Amino acid sequence: MSPQHDLAPWAVPMRVVDHSFANPADNLAYDELLLDDAESGRGTDTLRIWESPKPFVVLGVSQVLREHVNVAECAKDGISVLRRSSAGGCVLQGPGSINFALVLSHAKFPGIATIRGSYCFILGRLMAALRERGINASHKGTSDLAVGGRKISGNAQRRRKHYILHHGTLLYNMEPELMERYLIEPDDRPQYRGHRTHRGFVKCLSLTSNEIRESFLRAFATPGTTPDKPTKTELTAVKALSEERFATQDWINRR
Repeated sequence: MSPQHDLAPWAVPMRVVDHSFANPADNLAYDELLLDDAESGRGTDTLRIWESPKPFVVLGVSQVLREHVNVAECAKDGISVLRRSSAGGCVLQGPGSINFALVLSHAKFPGIATIRGSYCFILGRLMAALRERGINASHKGTSDLAVGGRKISGNAQRRRKHYILHHGTLLYNMEPELMERYLIEPDDRPQYRGHRTHRGFVKCLSLTSNEIRESFLRAFATPGTTPDKPTKTELTAVKALSEERFATQDWINRR
């Protein structure tokens, strides 16, 4: 469990982007593009906020699809199944689940040098921002936030030489029943979950989407930063990366 944190001002200037794509695969591609651009020197430290307007299932990069996804129910209901480039578990995305992605430099943020240290650093700041809104969250397992022992946030990372991509979610209006419909209960569970199903394990916050967005900004943005939108160059690159990888059956069915 991570220690309690005071929310000192974020010291490193960040680009902030608040943009959600209608196409689920484009949302995954944009997170990856922000990391690729930063690693290559074209981009910089960035906070992105997004919420998919339609539900979809997303696998961790190394997960076996049919071990984690109820493929028949997804097909029946027209729910897309995709795969991201980071580790972590299979989750249901969509309305009621607000995501944040951080692209952070190892040089500017020495606290992210180790996996455990990076989760403690990042989730510690998010916990402090939520406490300011009366939400007493705690760091559970490797990469979860929980309230009263029930999960409100899952997180995952992709780590490169110069930058990391950390992305996570906060739930505020997601139906756990849908998680049980589309996701197979995992065998690999954090200890604090026990044998609970999604309905007993997951909890939605009593915050609005705007309040959650403000909490992300409070935790990770330099005060006074105004969110912007993707550039035309980024939009073109996102579409290409989505079509070349994230929307392809070879990528989705790689395991």
